[in-house]
Amino acid sequence: MLREYGACSLCPRKCKVNRLQGEKGYCGQTAEITAARAALHYWEEPCISGTTGSGAVFFSGCNMGCAFCQNQEIARGEVARSLTIDRLSDIYLELQAKGAANINLVTASHFIPSVAESLRLAKKKGLNIPVVYNSSAYETTDALRLLDGLVDVYLPDCKYHDSILSAELSKAPDYFETAMAAIEEMVRQVGDASFYPVGTIPGAAGSDQLEDKDLLSADEYNDLVVELDDDYEGPLVKKGVIVRHLVLPGHLDDSKKVLLGLNERFGNSIYISIMNQYTPLRSVPGHPELDGRVPEAEYEELLDFAADIGIENAFLQAGDTAKESFIPDFDYTGL
Repeated sequence: MLREYGACSLCPRKCKVNRLQGEKGYCGQTAEITAARAALHYWEEPCISGTTGSGAVFFSGCNMGCAFCQNQEIARGEVARSLTIDRLSDIYLELQAKGAANINLVTASHFIPSVAESLRLAKKKGLNIPVVYNSSAYETTDALRLLDGLVDVYLPDCKYHDSILSAELSKAPDYFETAMAAIEEMVRQVGDASFYPVGTIPGAAGSDQLEDKDLLSADEYNDLVVELDDDYEGPLVKKGVIVRHLVLPGHLDDSKKVLLGLNERFGNSIYISIMNQYTPLRSVPGHPELDGRVPEAEYEELLDFAADIGIENAFLQAGDTAKESFIPDFDYTGL
């Protein structure tokens, strides 16, 4: 059932270790599922978090190892509690019972076979809210196909365009082309974004029976949000792909290339979330520019560039978000 863990090639690093026998590759994990937290999370894009929060499960381990990672304690597997597939499926249902707008699988790439099994089991038990897959996009299309029909919303990063930068910061010189292929598979699976009608609560009676004609398209969602006050409790996402790009200080040109590449390849088939929340937590050798935050002028120039090249479906961050805490306590809550 979980044979993919033997001679593991789930991610692009293709370590070929036998995780079924307890061996560990780049992600630092065996075939045993581990996680650090499962709780309502309020710091995603508004259409994901809503007012009740996204039901986020933070998995331990990571196949990226970014030099500037804000979640290093779980990425390195320092905080990790073992879970069975059955327990993981029950966690989804517990989050749904707490009013979660969706189930948000955070950095689950190295556990995809187990996650797929847990989702099938949870759906049999009554899981009926959208499933969000939140990842670095450093994925293989073969592994992503294991999630086909199980995930409603893909929330990948697109971190870098330049291969030298991605090699230095994430030891992944093939990052951009790999991420683009992964995002293309995500778009193939879930298609264009659609949103629940205003006031619809995911999981409520009838919400999973809505037909396409009842849902809001991206254009309808954009028009609605533009006309509303900042404190509006807007529609929640039902399906689609939202690609995140975290702007790094001193790398404006690379950010422009990322946005241009995404827009040329996917156009309005995706949303792009352009984030200015980079917060320096440690010095990165060879990259002193990463010791500071993103200058406001650089972020504004990038937003102008996005508009100039015709990006219409976008989420932007206003104010000094770098001072906000997007990092929860990884204390095994909810596990």
